[in-house]
Amino acid sequence: MATPTAALPEVRKRPVAGHLSGGDGVARALTLFFALLILVVTVLLVVQLWNNSELTRAKFGLGFLTSAVWNQNSTPSRPEEYGALPFIYGTCVTAFLALLISVPLGVGAAIYLAELAPPKISNGLTFMIELLAAVPSVIFGLIAIFSVVPIMRTTVEPFIKKGLGFLPIFSGPTYGFGYLTAGLVLSIMTLPYIISVSREAILSVPREQREAALALGATQWESTWDAVLPFAKLGIIGSVFLALARALGETMAVTMVIGNDPKINTSLFSQGYTLASVIANEFPEAVKLHSAALVELALVLFALTMAVNAMAQLMIVLTTQKGSGKG
Repeated sequence: MATPTAALPEVRKRPVAGHLSGGDGVARALTLFFALLILVVTVLLVVQLWNNSELTRAKFGLGFLTSAVWNQNSTPSRPEEYGALPFIYGTCVTAFLALLISVPLGVGAAIYLAELAPPKISNGLTFMIELLAAVPSVIFGLIAIFSVVPIMRTTVEPFIKKGLGFLPIFSGPTYGFGYLTAGLVLSIMTLPYIISVSREAILSVPREQREAALALGATQWESTWDAVLPFAKLGIIGSVFLALARALGETMAVTMVIGNDPKINTSLFSQGYTLASVIANEFPEAVKLHSAALVELALVLFALTMAVNAMAQLMIVLTTQKGSGKG
């Protein structure tokens, strides 16, 4: 015969005012304030960029995004005219080159650190990689000027041109400064993000996935390739988006090696411009319409990086939920 259980004491609900007056309520209100403050700051940034770009939005409209003319020197025969297309093009080309180099290297390194390396080696290398992510971009730019640019000018670019010079993207003179060098520098800067986030995504895969594959006779590499990586692919894609956001918004290092030419050039050896680099170079001397054009470029860059970061965070969240069994 089951023994009767003692009646549980009735839990009295605390009133809202009393709940908020306690320590938990204060902490909740304070953290809510901080969270809303971040949202307010973001909105204010957008409002400021929108208001300060009114001159170019009113004069050029959506044509600002498709025009390839950038003329800040007004003359009677040729008034000021501004278009964002060369800078959007330069930003996309350098970011694409950066990911083309860093994604295979980063994902391969993440697989080794998460699945194949001994724990001591994995932890030590991961620590060094995270330190690399903290290096200021201007340091990368200086190193690139003194080491990467001369090598690109005298060795790498002539070698590529000799073998693939018949292609338009590898034609023209080799200066060392240009899209290709900027993409190479960006790949080094984005590599730590891909490695760190991809490693965490791979480590979040449940151990049962690996053990099940090994129990069926798979080798360690087959277990990693067939059972682990498909499970972590959203997180790896998220790391690529985070790296892309870093590449899109990078300023100083790119400004120092891209050559700063406001034209659309098909050759990767040619000099160019990005959204961030043109703002950094020209804003201190800009006035009126020129200043408004640069602010509108900043608005375009802000929207682009926010969209990329949002997609990256979504990928990482989906991977975490899948790894914990909530997805």
